[in-house]
Amino acid sequence: MLIPRQTPIPALVRVKPGALDRMGIYAERHEFMRVVLFFSQDLDDRLIGRLTGSLRSRYIQILQQTPVESIGFEKATELFRQSPRNADAIIGFGGGKALDVAKYIAFLSRLPYLSVPTSLSNDGFCSSQSSLTVGDRRHPLPSAMPFGVILDTAVCLNAPEILWHSGVGDLVSKFTAVTDWKMAFHATGTPVDDFAALLSDASVYQFMARPKRDLEGMTLLGTALLLNGISMSICGSSRPASGSEHLISHALDNVSKRPRLHGLQVGVATYLISLLQGQNSGQNSRRIAALFDATGFWRALASDPFDRAEWLEAARVAPSIKSDFYTVLSSRDCLPEIESALDSDSNLRLCFRV
Repeated sequence: MLIPRQTPIPALVRVKPGALDRMGIYAERHEFMRVVLFFSQDLDDRLIGRLTGSLRSRYIQILQQTPVESIGFEKATELFRQSPRNADAIIGFGGGKALDVAKYIAFLSRLPYLSVPTSLSNDGFCSSQSSLTVGDRRHPLPSAMPFGVILDTAVCLNAPEILWHSGVGDLVSKFTAVTDWKMAFHATGTPVDDFAALLSDASVYQFMARPKRDLEGMTLLGTALLLNGISMSICGSSRPASGSEHLISHALDNVSKRPRLHGLQVGVATYLISLLQGQNSGQNSRRIAALFDATGFWRALASDPFDRAEWLEAARVAPSIKSDFYTVLSSRDCLPEIESALDSDSNLRLCFRV
């Protein structure tokens, strides 16, 4: 007997240089003639001008354009209340904060959402969750899967290089996340969606074939991160893209005096967790290390190392972040192994200061 399932995925996908200047054409084709725009507060005025100019060239009315300063839940709901009710679509433009807020407002408004990222620092630009702060902590909230993803690879290429490194770090976490997911199945019976796991894994290999920071590399990284978001939508869980490495990053956000970009934290945690998982005789660890060499990830971290004590505290706290989320950190006390790896592994020693 077939089990009917509906998976929301973007109907509009453009990943190419110059896509930003065709926004008006894309919106017009789907009859989005009245839009609300949310954009990053610090976004370059020239980029905003290109987007709004493209929309107006097709006689699309921008009912409201609002800079996003905060990812607070209360602020997002306030912006929702202030938004026009006669819009055809909502556009999020810029970095993660603007995209998360716009995505959540689109969800509350029951309107199509167009995601227009200006960098590739993580997979959040194509997911059905928004990361907003509730009180003093970030929480994933149900949100709108984008109707469209418009990714101008030339714009992303001009973003700061550290954002590229962050995207690489977030992408490789799929190796350890899928392994944790399969461990959870054997330990607790957590269901595994094989297609979602396959899609998540395949997206990493696609990028690894050519990990260069140029237009083609941006296309490969952007497409891979997009497919990661869709893999989560397919199974209705973050499992294909988030495991113990994300738990460490979440813990770091809480304990660190200076939390770093999500993908930087996740990338280092992924390599560390791959050593603990030890699957395929360390094959994944070698793959991750080689990719970080090729992309300059290790060099970027060595120029601004993490605090070792904070990471050990985060590793101690991480298993309690999600009590029902089985990972390698649930299988045993991993703290002694983590401490040993930070001291003995030549790659990890580059990333930490005492």
